[in-house]
Amino acid sequence: MGSELKYEIAQNAYIKLVLHSLKHKTSAVNGILIGRISPSNDVVEIADAVPLFHSHLGLLPQLEISLILIEEYFSAKGLNIVGYFHANERFDDHELGGVAKNIGDHICRYFPQAAILLLDNKKLDDLKKSKERSAVMQLYVREASKNWKVVRSEGSARFAVKEPSANVILLDYIATEKWNDIVDFDDHLDDISKDWLNPGLFN
Repeated sequence: MGSELKYEIAQNAYIKLVLHSLKHKTSAVNGILIGRISPSNDVVEIADAVPLFHSHLGLLPQLEISLILIEEYFSAKGLNIVGYFHANERFDDHELGGVAKNIGDHICRYFPQAAILLLDNKKLDDLKKSKERSAVMQLYVREASKNWKVVRSEGSARFAVKEPSANVILLDYIATEKWNDIVDFDDHLDDISKDWLNPGLFN
């Protein structure tokens, strides 16, 4: 794949993933990125995100079930699974761990340009203090050697939030504790009346 492939995430997808991590501050959480390749084949457009789990992230049966349901729903809308989101359990853990890499590898079988976004807790903390404008996530892409490599967003322009004001909106949602409204697949498996698509989240 071309080394200059860029990744752009829509505001609502971005905010949904951060709120998911804030709802479960003492747990690792993960999610699936939904989107498509741009008509010019140089941008992976992340249009939506599905919060997955906040417990037992590496359990394969639940992961397989969720991926099948997600793929079925979004393929009817012309969208595909294009990547994976992960937030580590510990605030000071900035490493991409084995579970995240394994799930990323799994998604790459179906979408070779898949990326992993890892929550950057320090940037998220700075956001509350200094009105940080850049994304509070790190982009990881898989090299030809099949190793995952972090792409520093500063100056590289490889990863961006589509709407420049996304962090301003995110701060509003943090102030009103909007994360309480997030439903993930764990919640849905416990109570199927809870909708993992979060249709009313931004209403």
